[in-house]
Amino acid sequence: MIRCVSAVWSTVFGSCVHINFSAGGSGKGSQSQDDMHVIHNNQLDLREIVFVIQSQSNSFHERQAERRKADLLKQAHSLTEKPPVVLLLHSLSDNEGDWSILPLLPYLSQSFGKNSSWIVFLEEETNVRMNKLIEVLAKFDQKNEWFLGKPLHDEESTIIHHYAFAENPSVFKYPDFAAAWVLSTPLVVRLAHKVRSEPLKSDFTIDLKHEVALYIWDNGNGPHLTAVPELCTEPEDSAQTDHCATTLSTEPPLCGEPVNKEDIFVAVKTCKKFHSERVPVIKKTWEKDAFFLEYYSDHADPSIPTINLGIPNTERGHCGKTFAILERFLSSSVPNTKWLLVVDDDTLISLSRLHDLLSCYNPSEPVCLGERYGYGLSQGGYSYITGGGGMVFSREAVVRLLNSGCKCYSNDAPDDMVLGMCLNALGLPVTHCPLFHQARPEDYARDFLAHQVPISFHKHWNIDPIAVFNKWLKDDLRAKASDGLNKSAKTEL
Repeated sequence: MIRCVSAVWSTVFGSCVHINFSAGGSGKGSQSQDDMHVIHNNQLDLREIVFVIQSQSNSFHERQAERRKADLLKQAHSLTEKPPVVLLLHSLSDNEGDWSILPLLPYLSQSFGKNSSWIVFLEEETNVRMNKLIEVLAKFDQKNEWFLGKPLHDEESTIIHHYAFAENPSVFKYPDFAAAWVLSTPLVVRLAHKVRSEPLKSDFTIDLKHEVALYIWDNGNGPHLTAVPELCTEPEDSAQTDHCATTLSTEPPLCGEPVNKEDIFVAVKTCKKFHSERVPVIKKTWEKDAFFLEYYSDHADPSIPTINLGIPNTERGHCGKTFAILERFLSSSVPNTKWLLVVDDDTLISLSRLHDLLSCYNPSEPVCLGERYGYGLSQGGYSYITGGGGMVFSREAVVRLLNSGCKCYSNDAPDDMVLGMCLNALGLPVTHCPLFHQARPEDYARDFLAHQVPISFHKHWNIDPIAVFNKWLKDDLRAKASDGLNKSAKTEL
């Protein structure tokens, strides 16, 4: 098992964990008289910058965001007595859709459109070198529309982006949020007017960074993403970061020991037709790392073994089966554990990395963790954990869900979306971690995966799933992006 003191975890948790909060603790981060000279010469007042930390409503993430805010303000205080505004996204309103950014633009325009020049968005783990960032922003005319960031692009068209730019997907650039991304105020003001006057068209929010970039680009009528080399995702202590205004921390997560195997109950959803195709992959890869695991099917097969919950197999949603699993989790039929992991039979996952991640969360809180999607967020919709990447629930979350009377409207309803509706009605947050993946490695930008050690991937389409597991999720390998991603043809859903 990879421990939280290993160097392999230098960028392991993406938005989930890791932050170095020393404001100028190293030579690179310290503020000097030269920095003050830069600020004076470029005439950029820190009060012209609004920082928006893309924080989440979970006690762990709230603490991380508060520390990031304190770090920014500490750096600013060393430069000037006139600090910037630092906002925590999760606390701005009660609107569930704020994390999708676009519904937030009218508020940002109204509150800061007349007295600010730049809105800087960053994630909890994004280290900012304030003096460098000031130098970067001073290069751009703040009176114009600017969309700044570290560009990502697709090597090939992908389902998570609805096969956008199918003929040449690499032409469209979208920002890596971990590096921070920036909008000039004139652009924010215009986009806010558009949000107010035109209903947002997309029902689903799947990959936010791509969808925000598409909205700003507006079929060629808006600005493209401008690449800023100083917005970086390299480790903070790398020799290649002297020019960087942002970096990622190399500090290991300080969340205690990994949770015990005995604290997690694993539920695998399968069906008879996949007993011989998909289940053997699990048994050859990650099953050995589970202490408590059961396979749930429409057919009891003692050779696996599988358990028939009495729910008929459905081709699309699996709501009936999932809710039967939730009820069984709280029953005396299975061991009493702190966490429930629900996965599909074609989910590839590293349980040891999940053990490390869960050390950061309190199982006595109603935690619902995974890759977050959204439905109808601009019209009062809801967030949900997309099922294929794995859904993690604390026992308290399952208790509250079932006690609420939440039920499926049909056995074949989409289980993850029904759960999202129930959580939204209960006022319980969905916690996002980008290390869970609903699709395959080749469905994500190579540079995006390069600073992750992922926890899961999903689907067996045109890949060797065992080879994918060994490359990306096996514990004795550093799971990072490299050349040679599988470029096999797509198959349709």
